[in-house]
Amino acid sequence: MKQYTPMIQQYLKIKAEYKDAFLFFRLGDFYEMFFEDAIKASQELEITLTARDGGVEEKIPMCGVPYHSASGYIETLVERGYKVAICEQVEDPKVAKGVVKREVIQLITPGTMMEGKSLVEKENHYIASIHDFQDGTFGLGFIDLTTGESKVTCIHTWHDLINELSTIGAKEIVLSHDLNDLYQKELRERLNVTLSYEKEYTDQIQFHVVLSSLHQDKLRLTLAKLLHYLYRTQKRSLDHIQPAQFYEIQAYMKIDYYSKRNLELTETIRSKGKRGSLLWLLDETKTAMGGRLLKQWIDRPMLSKTLIEQRLHLVEVLKNHYFERQELREQLKQVYDIERLAGKVAFGNVNARDLVNIKNTLKQVPFLTQTLQAIQDEMILQKALSLDPCSDLVELIDQAFVDNPPISVKEGNMIRDGYHDLLDKYRYASKNGKKWIAELERTEREKTGIKSLKVGYNRVFGYYIEVTKANLHLLTEGNYERKQTLTNAERFITPELKEKESLILEAEEKSVDLEYELFLQVRETVKSHIPRLQQLAKAISELDCLQCFATISENRNYVRPTFRDDRVLNIIDGRHPVVEKVMSVQTYVPNDCYMDKEREVLLITGPNMSGKSTYMRQIALISILAQIGCFVPASKAEIPIFDQIFTRIGASDDLFSGQSTFMVEMMEAENAIRHATENSLILFDEIGRGTSTYDGMALAQSMIEYIHDRIGAKTLFSTHYHELTVLENHLTKLKNIHVSAIEQNGHVVFLHKIKEGPADKSYGIHVAKLAELPKEVIDRAEEILKQLENGQTHQTDHSDVFEQKELVGQVKAVQEVAQLSFFDEHIEPKKDTISSKEKKVLQELKSINLLDMTPLQAMNLIFELQKKLKNH
Repeated sequence: MKQYTPMIQQYLKIKAEYKDAFLFFRLGDFYEMFFEDAIKASQELEITLTARDGGVEEKIPMCGVPYHSASGYIETLVERGYKVAICEQVEDPKVAKGVVKREVIQLITPGTMMEGKSLVEKENHYIASIHDFQDGTFGLGFIDLTTGESKVTCIHTWHDLINELSTIGAKEIVLSHDLNDLYQKELRERLNVTLSYEKEYTDQIQFHVVLSSLHQDKLRLTLAKLLHYLYRTQKRSLDHIQPAQFYEIQAYMKIDYYSKRNLELTETIRSKGKRGSLLWLLDETKTAMGGRLLKQWIDRPMLSKTLIEQRLHLVEVLKNHYFERQELREQLKQVYDIERLAGKVAFGNVNARDLVNIKNTLKQVPFLTQTLQAIQDEMILQKALSLDPCSDLVELIDQAFVDNPPISVKEGNMIRDGYHDLLDKYRYASKNGKKWIAELERTEREKTGIKSLKVGYNRVFGYYIEVTKANLHLLTEGNYERKQTLTNAERFITPELKEKESLILEAEEKSVDLEYELFLQVRETVKSHIPRLQQLAKAISELDCLQCFATISENRNYVRPTFRDDRVLNIIDGRHPVVEKVMSVQTYVPNDCYMDKEREVLLITGPNMSGKSTYMRQIALISILAQIGCFVPASKAEIPIFDQIFTRIGASDDLFSGQSTFMVEMMEAENAIRHATENSLILFDEIGRGTSTYDGMALAQSMIEYIHDRIGAKTLFSTHYHELTVLENHLTKLKNIHVSAIEQNGHVVFLHKIKEGPADKSYGIHVAKLAELPKEVIDRAEEILKQLENGQTHQTDHSDVFEQKELVGQVKAVQEVAQLSFFDEHIEPKKDTISSKEKKVLQELKSINLLDMTPLQAMNLIFELQKKLKNH
């Protein structure tokens, strides 16, 4: 059997080391892929699949992409969760003996992208590592390779770890192969991330700067694993990775994944986009760095009253200094993303234009400092003094580069005249040589009398004198040496032209090489100042977030919240910040909320669409805004510092784990009941609606009683089970409130105003009218409702399945019981009035899950059941 060619053997040997990646194998001006890589890549990238001879009888599948445009193809693959190994020639083909030596110079993965469209300007791009210590604790470390940000923590439950990973939005997670298979499955399915593996987690000398601040072995091991992976795959300097910051999740308000989704903190439930979220409302930042920090602040509200008050003070000062704040905002517009630019410097993919952008940013720093100093506040002054202008870097970059250098660093024209003597000499020689050539053209025309004679240049033949064939007879014998024959002209060269050509081309070639060398020198100098640039980036991004809060607070009439140690919550004229922005201030109806040790649980009743969910959400969002250090939408806000917020709002199936709406509802409720403390905030909206009425009411009451008696957390509980309002009679810390509505001319008008006491009716049929159900359905519903309310037993043409009087009597009996006992109560129709055919209809009705049906399907089903009863 014939063997594969040496080149294919080389490919297979390298591919064996990168089995989980596409191998981009450099051949000339193309990156080629072979075998399975080629088949899969041709499908993913929609490029032509071909074949080539590999030394065996059957041809090898092959596809390729041009070297100069490979970045777009690489980004497409990485965005889809794949990895790409870049294999380059590392030997000069001219001196190679046999196959040119090739090596993988970088593995590009979803977590290690350094540039491209997949990098969102105002979002971090994290790669994480987790370590199971087999004692119930897990280490979590994560790094943003684009900014050098590095963090690590220790987490005590798998649930909390999943929640933290979803918060940071890691694009890739590095694991050990021995991590529990069920854990790995959950990571893939729930977080939809790429998993990578690393065996090594020893502490190497090159990691010491990053790990220097960590004193626990668990934390060092966790982050060392990630650092091993990064150094192994990136194969270049990672000097921009900052010393790791240790943080404790207990130091921040805990909001689990479901609650963040329900409250729409950083993205909306429906579109999964930023617009319509709290982040969208707040983002008045002017820099990419500020935008990333703002998202981090929203994800982690603080628990330290001291730190919150410090931030609120800075916001208040900036809010009260309008002109200085506006000046600050204009200056921040001129600030580039020096955090990511510093990362590019270390990574080696920065260009001269990027360095000029760093310089332009640094030139703004003195103006920022001057603006802050004009405010004359001690804490603001400290912020001003923390801004390092890096004057030496400004001077270096300004002297070295022209104001608008080209993107390429290997084609010259980026270094200023006067920066380097030898470069100036090369440029002088090249410039004067070209002047001589222009003069040569003029003199030759005069000497020969050929007006069309020209001196030209191309890369193949160099400089030449071109004469059309019609004018060849005018040339005299002498210095002209024929160089090239064209269809209509001849090209010549003279000894003098050849001499000048050599001087010009040598000067230009040396000039370009020297410019690149000088660029590398400046880049290395800038690289040594990366820590200074990163510290400056942190200071500017914090300043940007503070002015953002101040701007929002002034523009939207927010007030500074105060914090109470006695667990009293007193909000006057509170508003939902996002809904208010969408509706406009004039139409939004504000509401109060008062809770103290005698009002721990508020039971909220009222019709659908009246604003119960909005009211509940606004209490949570006001608390979150306060604890991230922003003013809040109210005319007065006194709140306790909440350690956790739990929500159950809205209905949705968990498709990944195959859980129904009701199961998700119960899981979220269980999480709140198990982990909430008396310092937590719980929002439960319509708990129990995913099951039968009696089961739902029983569960709802049981939960309310447990929270009231055992936990003592501030709780807002909305329900349609009006029977639950009697709980106020024996639960001393529960109070009924309702969202008011009135009926006008047969139509419901929602007032969106919270009032004390339970709602008097539900207005369900009125809401159905607003939804434009068919008039026949509405009329029939109203007829049945009146019969139920009046206890009528009149038999209609539709033959009621059981006597309504019996049903009404049982419902009234239930309502009269103060302490409800739902598990024992069961309404049965009279056996002697039910035929066997009707029993079958009832059985069919019982077996139906209405939550899995559309309204149209439900109506069709009712029609079919009704037909069966009529035919009885």
